[in-house]
Amino acid sequence: MAKVQLRSARTTKTDVDEAIAELMEQLGEGEPRLVTLFASRDRDHGALNRALRDRLPRGTRLIGASSAAEIDHRGVGFGSVVVSALDGDLEVGVGLGGGLSEDALRAGSTAMKSACAQLGTSPRDLDTRTHVGLVIDDGYKNKKEELLMGALDQNQGILLVGGGASCGEMDPAKQSALVHVDGEVAEDCVAVAMIRTDAPFGALRHHAYTPTDERVTITEVSDDGYRALTIDDRPAAARYAEAIGVSVEELPFGAPRGFSDRPLAMRVGREYFMRSPLMPMPDGSVLFANLLEEGAEYELMKLGDQPTMMREFLEEEVPRRVRSPQAALYFHCNGRQYVAMQKDEAGALSSTFAAGPTCAGFNVQFEIYCGFHINTTLTALVFGSDE
Repeated sequence: MAKVQLRSARTTKTDVDEAIAELMEQLGEGEPRLVTLFASRDRDHGALNRALRDRLPRGTRLIGASSAAEIDHRGVGFGSVVVSALDGDLEVGVGLGGGLSEDALRAGSTAMKSACAQLGTSPRDLDTRTHVGLVIDDGYKNKKEELLMGALDQNQGILLVGGGASCGEMDPAKQSALVHVDGEVAEDCVAVAMIRTDAPFGALRHHAYTPTDERVTITEVSDDGYRALTIDDRPAAARYAEAIGVSVEELPFGAPRGFSDRPLAMRVGREYFMRSPLMPMPDGSVLFANLLEEGAEYELMKLGDQPTMMREFLEEEVPRRVRSPQAALYFHCNGRQYVAMQKDEAGALSSTFAAGPTCAGFNVQFEIYCGFHINTTLTALVFGSDE
């Protein structure tokens, strides 16, 4: 009989010592196996890390990130610090790979191998029935596809869930992110936490889109792989606008009838992995967050009611997929938050987190699910109990 439990704590105190004291008081006594730290980017992350690390048992592992917003069972908050403590039937190994922007494959491979070695195994020999991984990268380096190739190069069956460390800054020139691993806080890196458990668990994802049975094909891609030059052999932005019945000027992500309302998804079996474009470019191309492949066919999707669909996910799908869910770590796309704010649904969406198991998480710069870099999605690692 096995289970994993989670305790969470939140503070808005700005003094580091006062903040950590309040968080530890909320968490209570115990010797957790894993602690997560998600804090607003404007906090002193080095000081937070040192103060928290000093208060934790020596054997407790620590992983975390800067965040655009922080999540617990009370919902989405801004400018705060959220800490969670996981205990029960789990063992944890944590690895860090640096130099993400220079060699993302190596960074992903290094982090994965280090995390597995701490559990006495290798990625190749990992038992995927009892192991699952968390991945947190510097989201603004936009290297998820490459780092996942490195992390999974020896075993593509490893379950991975995560997202990019983020910040609340909207100006791309000012955006930066930080990743925590034990006593280290760093940029331009990726962290992997591999977890071994006999408790029920699930790597899950949720989005608020439904397929429309309309499809387009990416027919020409820029040299860097991130811009569609043509769709269906026509200028990409004009063709996309025509396909969803709007003008090119209405396309940008966040516009009421644009990319966030009618994004694309890659179909894999019965699953749809979101691939929302970001913006039309002056040359008539369309910029994506994901690497594109010429000849790839994508499904046009339609946005539904985010709060209602999120509540259904937490109340129905989570307990259907994970026996007696006890603990959840969430990686919530910042784009979902942006769309909810644009539609005046942010409060309703935030309140849905109370419908799920005890949780902690943050708003991320794009998401990771197994070997996929996705967006406009919530990814989740949920642990349960078979007691």
